Amino acid sequence: MSIPSSRWLRLRAIHMVDQAAHALETRMASAEQGAPSSRRAFLQTSGSVLATAWLAACGSNGPDSAQPLIKFAGRRNEDVERWLFRHTAMNHADPGAITAGKRFPSYFISKTVPRWDSAARGAWTLEVSGLVRTPLRLHLPALMALPSVEQRVDHFCVEGWSAIARFRGVTIRELAKLAGAQSDAKVVDFRSFDNGYHESWNIESAMHPQTLVVYGKDGQLLSPGYGAPVRVHSPVKLGYKNTKYLTHVTFLAERNGGYWTDLGYDWYGGT
Repeated sequence: MSIPSSRWLRLRAIHMVDQAAHALETRMASAEQGAPSSRRAFLQTSGSVLATAWLAACGSNGPDSAQPLIKFAGRRNEDVERWLFRHTAMNHADPGAITAGKRFPSYFISKTVPRWDSAARGAWTLEVSGLVRTPLRLHLPALMALPSVEQRVDHFCVEGWSAIARFRGVTIRELAKLAGAQSDAKVVDFRSFDNGYHESWNIESAMHPQTLVVYGKDGQLLSPGYGAPVRVHSPVKLGYKNTKYLTHVTFLAERNGGYWTDLGYDWYGGT
């Protein structure tokens, strides 16, 4: 799948502006309660991100010429996103909002809906490996037997829309505990059988209590259109970071990119 250069740049810049604006909107009140020096630092950081993103959106001749500016804005944007991140900040969808159900968008990069072929590949398993003391290989029944979480949360897309779904699954925290993730693991990579799609996350976001390996949606097992047999989902990350058709969870010392981040999207991709 390719993205026209003009659309790529527009989406990239819009996301940067959106993230910085979100930072200003959601944290201004708390910043006002702090010391003047803290408020100034916050505003300076956020203002720089907004200004740089605006230039990227309006003042470049295309993706190639905008690369240095976009990379700089991306780094500042990630600084703001990391500063805003809190393990105690939990997403709860508006109780009065309607669950998207079948209207929840389906996305994959293969030409057709990816389906695990047991006859050709054997039974599906989830491998947990890398910087762990005890690598795991879990069949679906074994995964579903672990302590589970159900949450009705928002799903945020980089293109600006959001949707609500009820997800059930196992926290990455639980898998990290079972596998004995080592202290030098700073990144978690999520890889799928959807044409090798993968995205890597910072360890703090992966360990957020709402980051799940999901096997159920809206009271039923995941269907192929939504990433069966399991996918990653967390409201702390934008949709493209939430790998579907999951097969590998790998704990790493350093980030290793991802399908969309290698094309220029934010690596951090936080909400």
